[in-house]
Amino acid sequence: MKQNFISLITRPVSILCLPFLFFTCSSVKSSSDPKWTPLFNGKDLKDWIVKINHHEVGDNYANTFRVEEGVIKVRYDQYGAYNNQFGHLYFKEPFSHYCLRVEYRITGDWKTDAPSYTVSNSGIMFHSQDPKTMLKDQDWPISIECQLLAGLADGKPRPTGNMCSPGTDVIYKGKIDSRHCINSTSKTYKKEEWVTAELIVLGDSLITHLINGDTVLQYSKPQIGGGVVNNFDPAVKLDGKLLKAGFIALQSEGQPVDFRKVAIVNLEKYANDPVKLNEVVRKLMTGKRVVKY
Repeated sequence: MKQNFISLITRPVSILCLPFLFFTCSSVKSSSDPKWTPLFNGKDLKDWIVKINHHEVGDNYANTFRVEEGVIKVRYDQYGAYNNQFGHLYFKEPFSHYCLRVEYRITGDWKTDAPSYTVSNSGIMFHSQDPKTMLKDQDWPISIECQLLAGLADGKPRPTGNMCSPGTDVIYKGKIDSRHCINSTSKTYKKEEWVTAELIVLGDSLITHLINGDTVLQYSKPQIGGGVVNNFDPAVKLDGKLLKAGFIALQSEGQPVDFRKVAIVNLEKYANDPVKLNEVVRKLMTGKRVVKY
């Protein structure tokens, strides 16, 4: 399987998404290789930028995003009507090639006047537009989303780690997929259960989703396109433009959620060196999952 992954990175994009991978990001064992860097310091929201629909950039309306007991908490206890005030908490700088790890849990009581599809629903946005380019009443950032879900009371399967595409398109199984969301192959996780979501993002090439160590989804060629996003600046939504980099954000959309760890391995310096990139990614995706940071 390792050799299959290495060859995939350098093959034409048309076949990137055919096989599924069963690796996970793990400790980098060589001192010369990239190290895990925490994006969340466990204390406050320094280095993060808030953008909530109907509010200006930087306005953390009703203390939506807060840090308590070393955890980023998304809460709505200071809200009146929800009024589609979808929110996103952005790390301050963009990334292109990287491995991202986020530990999260869906928790608490859903805000009942939020749209019904937001029940036990959150997400990690990446390759996102700069929050400073979003208009005040823009609901979603133009981005790719790793959708985070928990099971519902009906007991039906509800995978997490899905791909959703607000204002974007991806190549899935060899062609642009017109669906807004593509389900992963993950199992269903319950509310209050901590889950580890990981992304291997290689610029505008291959993207891999992993949940608790299992590869659950793969696609390629993220690009601006599609619908869903409303009230955006037309100068920003350039359909067909490949997304080689962008911002990472944690989502609020009516469901309380906790994020306790957010860390990244930046692979940017290997973007133009496929041989070294292959070597480093192979090391990231082998061995035990124990990572200390």
